[in-house]
Amino acid sequence: MIEHRLIERMVKVLGAEMGRVRSGEANPELVRGAVDFFRVYADRTHHGKEEDILFRDLAKKQLSETDKVMMDSLIEEHRRARLGVGRLEAANERYVQGDKAALGEIGKELAALVELYPSHIEKEDKHFFSPAMGYLSAEELDKMLAECYRFDMNMIHEKYKHVVESAEGLVSGVRS
Repeated sequence: MIEHRLIERMVKVLGAEMGRVRSGEANPELVRGAVDFFRVYADRTHHGKEEDILFRDLAKKQLSETDKVMMDSLIEEHRRARLGVGRLEAANERYVQGDKAALGEIGKELAALVELYPSHIEKEDKHFFSPAMGYLSAEELDKMLAECYRFDMNMIHEKYKHVVESAEGLVSGVRS
């Protein structure tokens, strides 16, 4: 849940950027940074731990129908966020290339993320995580926390390996 606080701060930044978009311009670097943040931190790191560790382990349990529906809903919201971030990135790139019509799509995708995340985070914080912890023993929770720690440790390496591979692809004859 600590990670949610940082995501909320970025959502607030996106809300402010929506004001700029409404006035007829966007900050492409801010949007690129937001796309990177949502892809690496919110989705790959945060949602990755939820889906690849917590939800995986909960799927092995006899969840109540309410908790199963909630988990499925959260997974669907993760999917929607991924798609929205992809559309935001594409619209931003068109905007950078001079397509002023892409500004409307940037605004639309920013608004969708600003609307999605607060309710998504509230669902997780107030309605899902506490009941979900009741399905797991103290030993399972300890094992899960250790796995989350290892997951986080690998994220920086994964991110910058991708950065280098992308850079290598831009320069001929550099791949190792």
